[in-house]
Amino acid sequence: MAYTSRPTMLPPGSSGASLRQPSNHQAISQQQSSALATRIASKKAELENLRQLRDLSAMLATQMQILESRIGTLNDGTEAVACVLANWGNVLRAISMASSKAVDLKDPAGSSEDIGDGHTETPLPATLVRIPAEPQEKTNE
Repeated sequence: MAYTSRPTMLPPGSSGASLRQPSNHQAISQQQSSALATRIASKKAELENLRQLRDLSAMLATQMQILESRIGTLNDGTEAVACVLANWGNVLRAISMASSKAVDLKDPAGSSEDIGDGHTETPLPATLVRIPAEPQEKTNE
């Protein structure tokens, strides 16, 4: 038995092209192009955000380098202050020794003066550093 191909029977006045529905194909391509355009716009916005992030990161890196140099300066200053404070006891001891030597030179006997009422006053050492106790008045004349 041999099979013969039969043409499909279409209703009169219709063609095979009308069954494809070209408007559906156009709607799908428009949806795809609008989705693609939306995705492109999204990627452009993301690129702009990444550029801003890059610029802000560069500014932050620059500020951090400036901060690093300032902290280095602060560290050096702190070390200098620590050195001065470590030697401060030696400075005070030297002032005390110099003051006591000055008293010994003035009064080799180490005698005290009688100020009355039975109290004696030992002479004060010579002043090595003079710091004004009262603020100096400014004269505008």
